[in-house]
Amino acid sequence: MTVLVPTADRMRDLAAGLASACRAGDLIVLIGDLGAGKTTFVQGLGRGLGVSEAVTSPTFVISRVHKAAGGVDLVHVDAYRLGRAVDLDDLDLDATLADCVTVVEWGEGKVEHLSPDRLTVRIDRSDDEGDEIRRVTFTGHGHRWPAQALADLESGW
Repeated sequence: MTVLVPTADRMRDLAAGLASACRAGDLIVLIGDLGAGKTTFVQGLGRGLGVSEAVTSPTFVISRVHKAAGGVDLVHVDAYRLGRAVDLDDLDLDATLADCVTVVEWGEGKVEHLSPDRLTVRIDRSDDEGDEIRRVTFTGHGHRWPAQALADLESGW
Protein backbone atom coordinates (compact mmCIF):
# COMPACT_ATOMS: atom_id res chain seq x y z
CA MET A 1 0.00 0.00 0.00
CA THR A 2 1.30 3.46 -0.89
CA VAL A 3 -0.11 6.83 0.15
CA LEU A 4 0.96 10.39 -0.61
CA VAL A 5 1.39 12.56 2.46
CA PRO A 6 1.39 16.34 1.85
CA THR A 7 2.65 17.72 5.19
CA ALA A 8 4.44 16.77 8.40
CA ASP A 9 1.16 17.09 10.33
CA ARG A 10 -0.52 14.64 7.97
CA MET A 11 2.46 12.27 8.39
CA ARG A 12 1.84 12.33 12.14
CA ASP A 13 -1.88 11.72 11.52
CA LEU A 14 -1.13 8.74 9.28
CA ALA A 15 1.13 7.19 11.91
CA ALA A 16 -1.38 7.89 14.69
CA GLY A 17 -3.93 5.97 12.64
CA LEU A 18 -1.50 3.07 12.34
CA ALA A 19 -1.08 3.07 16.13
CA SER A 20 -4.68 1.93 16.55
CA ALA A 21 -3.75 -1.29 14.73
CA CYS A 22 -0.52 -1.83 16.67
CA ARG A 23 -0.10 -4.20 19.57
CA ALA A 24 2.66 -5.41 21.85
CA GLY A 25 5.24 -7.37 19.90
CA ASP A 26 4.98 -5.33 16.71
CA LEU A 27 8.21 -4.50 14.90
CA ILE A 28 8.16 -1.58 12.47
CA VAL A 29 11.20 -0.87 10.28
CA LEU A 30 11.46 2.66 8.87
CA ILE A 31 13.39 3.28 5.66
CA GLY A 32 14.14 6.66 4.10
CA ASP A 33 16.83 9.20 3.40
CA LEU A 34 17.92 11.83 5.92
CA GLY A 35 15.08 14.27 6.40
CA ALA A 36 12.49 12.01 4.80
CA GLY A 37 10.18 12.10 7.83
CA LYS A 38 11.00 8.96 9.80
CA THR A 39 11.09 10.67 13.19
CA THR A 40 7.98 12.68 12.29
CA PHE A 41 6.27 9.35 11.61
CA VAL A 42 7.36 8.02 15.03
CA GLN A 43 6.01 11.19 16.69
CA GLY A 44 2.57 10.42 15.27
CA LEU A 45 2.82 6.78 16.23
CA GLY A 46 3.71 7.82 19.77
CA ARG A 47 0.75 10.18 19.90
CA GLY A 48 -1.55 7.40 18.74
CA LEU A 49 -0.17 5.00 21.35
CA GLY A 50 -0.70 7.53 24.15
CA VAL A 51 2.88 8.70 24.68
CA SER A 52 2.74 12.10 26.37
CA GLU A 53 6.44 13.02 26.32
CA ALA A 54 8.10 14.51 23.27
CA VAL A 55 9.36 11.96 20.78
CA THR A 56 12.71 13.06 19.36
CA SER A 57 15.31 11.26 17.30
CA PRO A 58 17.45 8.92 19.41
CA THR A 59 20.41 9.39 17.05
CA PHE A 60 23.02 9.80 19.79
CA VAL A 61 21.45 7.62 22.50
CA ILE A 62 20.49 4.97 19.90
CA SER A 63 17.36 3.82 21.75
CA ARG A 64 14.59 5.34 23.88
CA VAL A 65 11.62 3.81 25.65
CA HIS A 66 8.53 6.02 25.68
CA LYS A 67 5.90 5.11 28.25
CA ALA A 68 2.35 5.13 26.93
CA ALA A 69 -0.50 6.13 29.22
CA GLY A 70 -2.72 3.09 29.49
CA GLY A 71 -1.33 1.49 26.36
CA VAL A 72 1.62 -0.29 24.87
CA ASP A 73 5.00 1.38 25.36
CA LEU A 74 7.02 2.53 22.36
CA VAL A 75 10.68 1.59 21.85
CA HIS A 76 12.26 3.98 19.34
CA VAL A 77 15.63 3.02 17.89
CA ASP A 78 17.89 4.87 15.49
CA ALA A 79 20.26 2.33 13.93
CA TYR A 80 21.99 4.89 11.68
CA ARG A 81 25.26 4.76 13.61
CA LEU A 82 25.19 0.98 13.96
CA GLY A 83 27.10 -0.84 11.29
CA ARG A 84 25.67 -4.33 11.57
CA ALA A 85 22.93 -6.43 13.11
CA VAL A 86 25.51 -7.59 15.65
CA ASP A 87 25.83 -4.00 16.95
CA LEU A 88 22.06 -3.82 17.31
CA ASP A 89 22.02 -7.06 19.30
CA ASP A 90 23.88 -5.23 22.07
CA LEU A 91 20.69 -3.22 22.69
CA ASP A 92 18.81 -6.38 23.75
CA LEU A 93 15.73 -5.40 21.77
CA ASP A 94 14.56 -8.99 21.93
CA ALA A 95 14.10 -8.50 25.69
CA THR A 96 11.42 -5.81 25.21
CA LEU A 97 10.05 -6.80 21.82
CA ALA A 98 7.14 -8.89 23.12
CA ASP A 99 5.89 -6.12 25.45
CA CYS A 100 6.26 -3.00 23.29
CA VAL A 101 5.83 -1.59 19.82
CA THR A 102 9.39 -1.37 18.52
CA VAL A 103 10.22 1.08 15.73
CA VAL A 104 13.68 1.05 14.17
CA GLU A 105 14.83 3.87 11.92
CA TRP A 106 17.60 2.82 9.53
CA GLY A 107 16.87 -0.80 10.46
CA GLU A 108 16.78 -2.34 7.00
CA GLY A 109 19.20 -5.26 6.86
CA LYS A 110 19.77 -5.07 10.63
CA VAL A 111 16.61 -6.13 12.48
CA GLU A 112 14.80 -8.62 10.28
CA HIS A 113 16.06 -11.47 12.48
CA LEU A 114 14.05 -10.09 15.42
CA SER A 115 10.70 -11.08 13.94
CA PRO A 116 9.37 -12.68 10.77
CA ASP A 117 6.20 -10.61 11.36
CA ARG A 118 7.08 -6.98 10.81
CA LEU A 119 5.93 -3.91 8.96
CA THR A 120 8.30 -2.03 6.69
CA VAL A 121 7.51 1.64 6.12
CA ARG A 122 9.44 3.33 3.31
CA ILE A 123 9.26 7.13 3.19
CA ASP A 124 10.42 8.82 -0.02
CA ARG A 125 10.52 12.52 -0.80
CA SER A 126 8.77 13.88 -3.84
CA ASP A 127 10.94 14.38 -6.89
CA ASP A 128 10.10 18.09 -6.88
CA GLU A 129 12.73 20.09 -4.99
CA GLY A 130 11.26 21.87 -1.97
CA ASP A 131 8.07 19.83 -2.10
CA GLU A 132 6.86 18.52 1.27
CA ILE A 133 4.98 15.62 -0.28
CA ARG A 134 6.16 12.19 0.83
CA ARG A 135 5.36 8.81 -0.66
CA VAL A 136 4.84 6.32 2.17
CA THR A 137 4.83 2.65 1.27
CA PHE A 138 3.75 0.00 3.76
CA THR A 139 4.87 -3.60 3.25
CA GLY A 140 3.78 -6.35 5.61
CA HIS A 141 5.99 -9.36 6.24
CA GLY A 142 4.73 -12.58 7.82
CA HIS A 143 1.21 -13.21 9.07
CA ARG A 144 0.80 -10.12 11.29
CA TRP A 145 0.34 -7.51 8.56
CA PRO A 146 -1.81 -9.00 5.80
CA ALA A 147 -2.77 -6.89 2.81
CA GLN A 148 -6.29 -6.41 4.21
CA ALA A 149 -5.00 -4.80 7.41
CA LEU A 150 -3.00 -2.33 5.33
CA ALA A 151 -6.01 -1.64 3.10
CA ASP A 152 -8.05 -0.87 6.24
CA LEU A 153 -5.36 1.63 7.28
CA GLU A 154 -5.53 3.31 3.89
CA SER A 155 -9.32 3.58 3.94
CA GLY A 156 -9.30 4.98 7.47
CA TRP A 157 -6.77 7.65 6.64
